[in-house]
Amino acid sequence: MVSRLWDMVIAMVLWGVWLPSCLSQTTSPSQDGKIKFRLAGYPRKHNEGRVEVFYNGEWGTICDDDFTLANAHVLCRHLGFVEALSWSHSAKYGPGTGKIWLDNVMCGGSENSIEKCVSRGWGNSDCTHQEDAGVVCKDERLPGFADSNIIEMQVNENRMENIHLRPLSGAHAGRMPVTEGVIEVKFKEGWGHICNTGWTTKNSRVVCGMMGFPSQRTMGKKPSSLQTVYRIHSVACTGNEAHLSACSMEFSKANSSASCPDGGAAVVSCVPGPLFTQGRARRVKLKPMSQVRLKGGAKTGEGRVEVLKGSEWGTVCDDHWNLQSSSVVCRELGFGTAKEALTGARMGQGMGPIYMNEVQCRGDEKSLWDCPHKSITAEDCKHMEDASVICNIPYMGFEKSIRLTGGRTQLEGRVELLLSTGSGVRDWGLVCGDGWTSREAMVVCRQLGLGHASSGLRETWYWDSSNVTEMVLSGVKCKGNEMTLTDCQHHSVVSCKRAGAQFSAGVICSDMASDLVLNAPLVEQTVYIEDRPLHLLYCAAEENCLAKSAAQANWPYGHRRLLRFSSEIHNIGKADFRPRLGRHSWVWHECHRHYHSMDIFTYYDLLSLNGTKVADGHKASFCLEDTECHEGVSKHYECANFGEQGITVDCWDLYRHDIDCQWIDITDVKPGNYILQVIINPNFEVAESDITNNAMRCNCKYDGNRVWLHKCHLGDSFSEEAEKEFEHYPGQLNNKIS
Repeated sequence: MVSRLWDMVIAMVLWGVWLPSCLSQTTSPSQDGKIKFRLAGYPRKHNEGRVEVFYNGEWGTICDDDFTLANAHVLCRHLGFVEALSWSHSAKYGPGTGKIWLDNVMCGGSENSIEKCVSRGWGNSDCTHQEDAGVVCKDERLPGFADSNIIEMQVNENRMENIHLRPLSGAHAGRMPVTEGVIEVKFKEGWGHICNTGWTTKNSRVVCGMMGFPSQRTMGKKPSSLQTVYRIHSVACTGNEAHLSACSMEFSKANSSASCPDGGAAVVSCVPGPLFTQGRARRVKLKPMSQVRLKGGAKTGEGRVEVLKGSEWGTVCDDHWNLQSSSVVCRELGFGTAKEALTGARMGQGMGPIYMNEVQCRGDEKSLWDCPHKSITAEDCKHMEDASVICNIPYMGFEKSIRLTGGRTQLEGRVELLLSTGSGVRDWGLVCGDGWTSREAMVVCRQLGLGHASSGLRETWYWDSSNVTEMVLSGVKCKGNEMTLTDCQHHSVVSCKRAGAQFSAGVICSDMASDLVLNAPLVEQTVYIEDRPLHLLYCAAEENCLAKSAAQANWPYGHRRLLRFSSEIHNIGKADFRPRLGRHSWVWHECHRHYHSMDIFTYYDLLSLNGTKVADGHKASFCLEDTECHEGVSKHYECANFGEQGITVDCWDLYRHDIDCQWIDITDVKPGNYILQVIINPNFEVAESDITNNAMRCNCKYDGNRVWLHKCHLGDSFSEEAEKEFEHYPGQLNNKIS
C-alpha cells in the first residue's frame, strides 16, 4: 500500500502537483550536527551490510521502501567508498534494533549527503526492522578516508556502554592486570551491577574474554554486601559470545533499585595469558606452541592472521570471517575475545600460501584448524583478502610511565620515562639517543598506544620544551616486538656519549607504516654467475660494489666473478615506503648518473654453513621507484628528472640482475655449500610495520663454475623446526634438488 501511494506521489511531483510537507521534506540536519554511518549485520564482508545511521545520539536503520541504487551510491560515499554496486531489501543482513530513522528515501545519486535526499523525515516511518535496507559498495576507497574494513560487535548503546572489574580487595587495587573483581557496567545513567543469581562459568568466560583473558576460573558464589543498583538480571550466555551484550539477559528500568534475591553482585576470576602473568618478566621469550600468529599490527594482540601448515606459514582468506572465528584466534594466542574482525588485508597483505577460506568457528574451538573451513585454490582468494583481528587485551597501564614532550602533535616528541631514581623516588627522565633506531621507536609508539613508528630520532634539540634534563636510560636495543621500552636490552648503569638533552631520543608515530618484503622465488629463478671484465667495472668499484681484493687487480685487465640475481621488493604495508632524507639531502653519483636517496638499502651476504661471512655486497637505493603495481593501483614514484623516490603500497621496485651492483663479488670464494642472505633496510633507517620479514635466505651450491639456489624463503616464513633444519643443512652433494 505504501509503495503504491509513493508511486502516486512521484507522479504528482512530475506534474507539478502540490505535496503535503510530510512527504516532500528533505531530512533536516541532526540537532547536534553529528550524523555517522556504519555497516552492520551478518554474514557480510567489509564493504557490504545493513546501513545504520547515528542520529541524535542513537543508532538506527533505513527502511527499504522505494530504495534505489541512487540511494546506495550516496550512502556508500558516506561510508568512504567510491560508489555502490547493489543494494538489498528485507533485512538481508539481519534485522537491526532501535529506531528506523529514514523511510521512503529518494536520492538522485549525486547528493553529497543523505540529508539532501527526499524522505519522510527523521524518525517518521511505518516500517519494521524486517524491511531494513542494505548496500554493497565497490571495494575502492575515496581519497582521505581511512580503511573501514572492520566487522565489530554492534553494541546497543542504550543497554551498556562499558564494562570493567573492580578489585575485590583493596590490597590488589594497584596490581595490573586486574584478574578478579566485581563486574561493573556503565550505562548512560551511571554504573551498575549484575545480579549473580543463576550466574554460570559460561557467563564468566564471556566477561573474561572482554577483559582480555583467554579463560576463567571456577568460583563459588561470593555474596556481596554492596548497596547497589542491579541493572542486569538472569544473564544466560553460551560462552561463545564476543561481548556480554550478545547474551540473553533482563534489564531493570533506569533509576530503579531491583533487588537480587538470594545473591549479590556478579564476580569473576580470570586466567591471564602468558604475556600478562603477574610477577613474570615479560621480556622472557615464551616457547611458541601455537599454530597461529599475528603479523603487521601496531599493538600487542592485533595483526594479520597467519597459520602454520607443515613447515610454512600462510594466511587466511576473509570470506565469512567473523568475531567467533577471530575470537578463537585471540584465545589461542593467550588474549581475550576479538574486539574486531577485519577483512580486506587491513593489516597488510601477506606473502606465500593462503591456507584457509570460509572459516566458520562456533567460538569454543581450541585452535583455528579445528574450525570448519575450505582449502584454497588459486582462483578462490588473493592476498588482498587476507583476514586480520584486533583482540581484547588486559589493561596494563603501560602508557602511564612514558610520555612525549615538545612535539607539534601528540604523535611526536622527545621520549621521557618515569623511573625510580637512586633514592627510590619515581621521576621523569630522558633516553639517550646513541644507537636509537626505528626499532626502539616502534616499542615507544606501541607502549603509548599511538600506532606504528614513523621515525626514530637521535637528536631532539628542536623539541626542547621540558625542564627534564637527566638521562635515565641508555644503550637501548629492542627487537621491535616488546610491549614496553624497559623490556628491551639496556645499560644497567647509564652511559651516554652525548649527554646533553638535545641528544636524547625522540619518536614520530603514525597510524600506518610500510612493510617491505623480497620476492624470494624470483631470486632463486634468476641467479647465475658472470665473469665481468674489469674495464666495465670502474663505476661499480667507485661505489664499493666489489670485494676488497679488486683494489689489487691489474686494472683494466682481467675480470671479477659475480653472483647475480634479480631483487623484486614489494611494499605490502599500509603506507608508502619513503627515504628518510628529503631530496635536498640525496647524493649525486656522476659515474652512474643518479641520486642515492639511502646510502645502504640492501645487504647481500654469502655465508658459510656456520654463519661466517665469506663474501658480501650492498645496494644503495640509487632509484627507489614503482616498477609495477597490482591491478587498480597507480604508480606514484619515478626517478627520472629528479623525481620523488619511494615504493607505493601494493607496488614493487625491481632491481634487475643485469644492472650494476646487483651482485655479490665471489672471485675469492672457493667451491662449496653456502647460505645466500639478502637484508632489506638493514639499518632500520625507515620504520616498517614488520621487520621480521626483511631478511631472505637461500641454500646455495657453488661448484666453481655454476651456482644453484634452493629453499629461498623470508626469514619468518618457516616454522622454527624448519628454520633449524635449514641452518644445519649438511650441504648439497650434487646439482639435483629433490
